[in-house]
Amino acid sequence: MAFFGTHFFNLLHGPAQNQPALDMLPTFTNPTHTTGRSSTSQHSVFTHNPTFSVRCFKADFKFNAAHFVAYAGFREKLHGHNYSVGVELFAEANQQLGPDGYVVDFGVIKKIIRALCKSLHEHFLCPCKSAVLDITYSEDGRNLQLKCEDGAFFSFPREDCIELPLAHSTLEELASLFCGRLLHEAEDLLLSRSVQRVEVTVTEAPGQSACYSCMAPPSNSTVENNAR
Repeated sequence: MAFFGTHFFNLLHGPAQNQPALDMLPTFTNPTHTTGRSSTSQHSVFTHNPTFSVRCFKADFKFNAAHFVAYAGFREKLHGHNYSVGVELFAEANQQLGPDGYVVDFGVIKKIIRALCKSLHEHFLCPCKSAVLDITYSEDGRNLQLKCEDGAFFSFPREDCIELPLAHSTLEELASLFCGRLLHEAEDLLLSRSVQRVEVTVTEAPGQSACYSCMAPPSNSTVENNAR
């Protein structure tokens, strides 16, 4: 790395008497757990906990939806948000990347998140596991009806509703929903790529978001070492 740095500097500027201290450029090696003086720079005192983190926050990871949060003694007014979603994956850097050099191909993540966003877009988010909403259907089955603790009654066309396996349509539970869908469709792939943590963020407004994260089981090598 020092040779490459010196050679590149000379190509750009020619030899110079006051040449920068190129020996300060990091020399990259296989990542290892270290303390004190770093394995990647003789001048760094950072502690290395080698982890790859990849983030997928696309402009089209979004949906517009109506909802209200209700729980014992409380109900919001019906309103809506322009939601956005992001995914972050963490993998052990001491595990070999695949031959493609990826933690995970972004295309897999994008396909799953876009599909769920599309299914929620321009719908009323109905939390079907709510303990305080009495949810029924009209006699002809065309409307979804909600009766609330405070006596409020709503009737929506069923095709305008998305019935979710949630107790509340909060950011926290929506983030859990997205994470669950991602794991349902890609868990085997994530495990095969040494992904250790999945984190999903759902945002409803600038400065208002919630994250849900989950951990993979320990790798086989970790389990074996702990058993000794």
